[in-house]
Amino acid sequence: MEKFIIQGGNKLNGTVHISGAKNAAVAILPAVILSDGVCRIENVPDISDVAITLKILYELGAQVRMINSSTFEIDPTHVNSFVLSKDMSRKMRASSYFIGAMLGRFGKARVAPPGGCDFGVRPIDQHIKGFQSLGARVVIDNGMVDAKAQQLVGAPIYLDMASVGATINIMLAAVKAQGLTVIENAAREPHVVDLANFLNSMGADIMGAGTNVIKIRGVSRLNGTTYSIIPDQIEAGTYMAAVAAAGGDVIVENVIPKHLESISLKLTEMGAQIEEYDESLRIVMNVRPKACNVKTMVHPGFPTDMQPQITAVLSLAQGTSIVTESVWDNRFRYTDQLNFMGSKISIEGRAAIVTGVEKLVGAPVMANDLRAGAALIIAGLAAEGQTEIESIQFIDRGYENVVEKITKLGGDIKRVIFPDVNEIKEAL
Repeated sequence: MEKFIIQGGNKLNGTVHISGAKNAAVAILPAVILSDGVCRIENVPDISDVAITLKILYELGAQVRMINSSTFEIDPTHVNSFVLSKDMSRKMRASSYFIGAMLGRFGKARVAPPGGCDFGVRPIDQHIKGFQSLGARVVIDNGMVDAKAQQLVGAPIYLDMASVGATINIMLAAVKAQGLTVIENAAREPHVVDLANFLNSMGADIMGAGTNVIKIRGVSRLNGTTYSIIPDQIEAGTYMAAVAAAGGDVIVENVIPKHLESISLKLTEMGAQIEEYDESLRIVMNVRPKACNVKTMVHPGFPTDMQPQITAVLSLAQGTSIVTESVWDNRFRYTDQLNFMGSKISIEGRAAIVTGVEKLVGAPVMANDLRAGAALIIAGLAAEGQTEIESIQFIDRGYENVVEKITKLGGDIKRVIFPDVNEIKEAL
């Protein structure tokens, strides 16, 4: 069993390099299945979700070659299976993207419902609605999503909510369908745009990505390509939040500042000084954060994946803040862990009432999910004393070399292996 041990109280200074976007990578890698040639994918983050995705591709028959730690060549021409096992599907949320990709390539897919972090109901009804609109028959059979189509045909599709997952999955299924597909109320997140750009680089005909109407004119084949994944806005926002909580002066490099606007505006409101450059930004924080209200929304609003991190900062703010979660229905479970460290957070429905305290105190805590784990790291860096974080496998899903990056900034964090209860029993 691994833990993070953090000695808090150090300000963060220096430069941190942001990795490729997790949410883009786990959509782009399954999309390679649709290609008739070799794809070279660059700026791939070294995280466990990517490792699982690459393993799935390999098990389906793709040839995967690692060029370096962030570059892979994938030859999908030998993919010969449209079935994704329950074991692999349930290890991450983005496994559902293999449904759209395999449906687009084979006209059929059999995939277990996705797993990943548990912070709310994850229905895929909008995904299924899209597949059915394209002409697929979709049933749930023995715990598996079974989708089949004699021929996918473009159609108008209106999403009842601006679902990122459904938008991506419909794009994957529609890109080789006959005719025109129009997705209305489409998600506009940067990783949706990145997937569209990747598919277009292979010869797809997708227009409107980044707006709420995406038009996909089906093509008969897609070529191999070389493509670099965008930087991870959530990783960048997490390090910015860490500086806001612990104090310091940090250059965040390899970012697209426009993708960070909603985060930068809130941190500025809290007292941070932020300077933007072409592909980097500088954040300076030398004062105690100020209270402010935050409401998560679909892009370009404040991202739900930054909600736990910003709450950790606000737990140290002067005054009372209200954080409203409008995307997921159960994403405040981590606040109990912050309260163990001395924060004063109470939950009322979809809102967290955060009464700022002057200091947090290190404590043994447990990560409930990926972004909750990031929030606990931020709290640990700002707290007095030692913080031990368990269940760090969630954090490894989305943060590359987090110990090395924080250490380079002057934070005191270590990854330590502890024997679990079963290992101790066996030893006795």
